[in-house]
Amino acid sequence: MSLYSAGVEYGIHCLLYLVDERGDSREASVRDLAELQGVPQEYLAKVFTKLAKAKLVMATEGVRGGFKLGKPSDEITLLDIVTAIDGHKLIFDCRDIRGRCAVFDGCAPEWATSGVCGINAAMMTAQKRMEEALEQQTILDLARRTGRKAPPEFANQINGWLSDRKENRATGNDPQTIAVAQLDE
Repeated sequence: MSLYSAGVEYGIHCLLYLVDERGDSREASVRDLAELQGVPQEYLAKVFTKLAKAKLVMATEGVRGGFKLGKPSDEITLLDIVTAIDGHKLIFDCRDIRGRCAVFDGCAPEWATSGVCGINAAMMTAQKRMEEALEQQTILDLARRTGRKAPPEFANQINGWLSDRKENRATGNDPQTIAVAQLDE
């Protein structure tokens, strides 16, 4: 079982598509981002509601509207995204069982229960390090890493694909909009 929800993965991937090759924000609709990545649109809409509430993205208006980054890409950390979507999750929930050993016969000695539980302390250290690692990585860092890996034409393909979708919505040539309109007739 993973610690973070699929929404965190979807959200991070979507924000990567909202960053262009220079680190500037670009605009896309939730529907287009869902189609682009093959993820459920309804679920992604809930993810974007959380991202917008955290001011990591902001809605744009109009027929061509969608979402764009709410802050510069070098200021949005992975921890910001995780927290916006899943909240603050602990990797360990201490049940304080150290005093329940059967050898103690129901009366644990003080040495067994005094002070901080070593297991809990180790897990909290791991939690802190994980959060520090997520806080040190921005969406721009990931976008640049992805950009170095992808062939140069990939950025142009993404820009073209998103631009075509936006233009189709504006002109009424969006296949999904046309299909819905035909059903209504």
